[in-house]
Amino acid sequence: MDSSVIARRLAALREVMRRERLDAFIFPSTDPHNSEYTPDRWKGREWISGFNGSAGTAVVTTDAAALWTDSRYFLAAAEQLSGTEFKLMKLKVPGTPTISEWLGSQLRNRNAQVGVDGMVNAEADVEALIADMRRQGGITVRTNFDPLRDIWTDRPPVPNNKVVIQPMEYAGETVASKITRVRQALREQHADGMLVSALDEVAWLLNLRGSDVHCNPVFVAYVIISPQDVTLYINKEKLTPDVTAYLAAEGVGVREYKEVERGLMDYFAYNILLDPHQTCYTLYNKVDVHEIIRQPSPIAAMKAVKNEAEIRGFRNAMLRDGVALVKFLRWLKPAVEAGGQTEMSVDRKLTSLRAAQPLFKDISFDTIAGYGPHGAIVHYEATPETDAELEPRGFLLLDSGAQYQDGTTDITRTIPLGPLTDEERKVYTLVLKGHIQLELCKFPDGACGTQIDALAREAMWREGMNFLHGTGHGVGSYLNVHEGPHQIRMEYMPAPLHAGMTVTDEPGLYLADRFGVRIENMLIIEPYLSTEFGRFLQMDALTLCPIDTAPIIPSMLLPEEVEWLNSYHRRVWEALSPLLEDAGDREWLKEATRRITT
Repeated sequence: MDSSVIARRLAALREVMRRERLDAFIFPSTDPHNSEYTPDRWKGREWISGFNGSAGTAVVTTDAAALWTDSRYFLAAAEQLSGTEFKLMKLKVPGTPTISEWLGSQLRNRNAQVGVDGMVNAEADVEALIADMRRQGGITVRTNFDPLRDIWTDRPPVPNNKVVIQPMEYAGETVASKITRVRQALREQHADGMLVSALDEVAWLLNLRGSDVHCNPVFVAYVIISPQDVTLYINKEKLTPDVTAYLAAEGVGVREYKEVERGLMDYFAYNILLDPHQTCYTLYNKVDVHEIIRQPSPIAAMKAVKNEAEIRGFRNAMLRDGVALVKFLRWLKPAVEAGGQTEMSVDRKLTSLRAAQPLFKDISFDTIAGYGPHGAIVHYEATPETDAELEPRGFLLLDSGAQYQDGTTDITRTIPLGPLTDEERKVYTLVLKGHIQLELCKFPDGACGTQIDALAREAMWREGMNFLHGTGHGVGSYLNVHEGPHQIRMEYMPAPLHAGMTVTDEPGLYLADRFGVRIENMLIIEPYLSTEFGRFLQMDALTLCPIDTAPIIPSMLLPEEVEWLNSYHRRVWEALSPLLEDAGDREWLKEATRRITT
């Protein structure tokens, strides 16, 4: 984005700040539902800073500006903030101040006031900010003002796309059953009801889907569960007659989206469960009950464990996705050798092949097609300005996924387009070793992702190498591609792992200005065995797509790693070859899944 545009927006913001007597304003990445990916209306941080990554916080004072983001976006943010006032603050890097510390150093006036929009900041985050600001010389925090209402003149409206019903053959459980289970979980917390804020939780609970958020089949709404009622708060224009009748038959009341504040004020029970990390500050403070139970939403853990219909849907979706990927991979190298292919053109090609598959709805996130040095930018997204032409040498890192009505996919393959260096081959093999070791893992039921994360990193650590992003995340059933509460990562994530959960396995290594390697499959957690020491679990690959063997240094692989790779490729061949009508596709797949030896 033109830096002069950002300069004009900052000037307009500061004029409003002076009028409101605000010394700083903080723009998070979230919306009123604390979403990871937000509808365009709430992309205020992107609008004010020009940085479009999914995670980051922009802070503006009367004479300075800074943006905090994590390691996934260091390189991308540096490029996008170049020429603007914004200084890049690298999270978790020694020497980087926290937002509160930075504001304390910038606002030396003890009567300073910092603004946040209470509708797009979680209650827990605002309370932490208030405490931190108090320690920074008594700075106060104001939560009832949104400056974007005055300065973002062409701000998009709240989306009004139609909602659709997710059929039982894919959902696998009725709304009545889900509500009964949620109420049972609430009783175990001694809670009378709850506010459901997260959009994917609303969609899952009601077996509905939407298209309000790019790549995520969700819709903007809240649900209030009380001892007697379940009420959906949504712009009624979004409801077709069929959906309206469906909700009535399920016993779900409907009120307008903007009436949720009144719904919370009118909530009549002794207590209510509010997740302080999901519920925005403004709505949290609209509740007037004897007790607020500050606990995580029980829906996240329920949604994470897939039922038989959802697991069947994932497996069927992976077959279709695998067919599209085989066609793409067969096409890719000859097309690159012929010339004229770029990062964006191969993205379009892959998307078109997926779109030809039954039940395809959309991509599940913006494709990461990073060639050469761009592969070292963890969440790189090609633009017309950065779109690199592919050459028949080096690596293409391709991270992509699709939304099918019966399942969501997420896969990364690092593809050699021609000759490789010894360094590229070594790094590729290290990443593959980490990927395989995690897939081979056996662990107790209830272990957390942090306890098994080291398995994906140990071979890298021996070489003094590491990656800073997570190793795995849950994936929704035709829902968000990033789904919690469980994760596999170095940082402590206590959410337990159970059979029925989906999780990705995606270690990587990134050598700045040279290349990057990531290899990712989606997995399903399954029972392994039960002994006197308890129940143990294992993971089975859902993804069906060859892993390129050309870059491998076979002598670096352990016998069990070679056995796993050959077994996986045999399974890919057996599953996909009957579905490939083109003899050339089958021949390509046969060669791509050929056994390797050390």
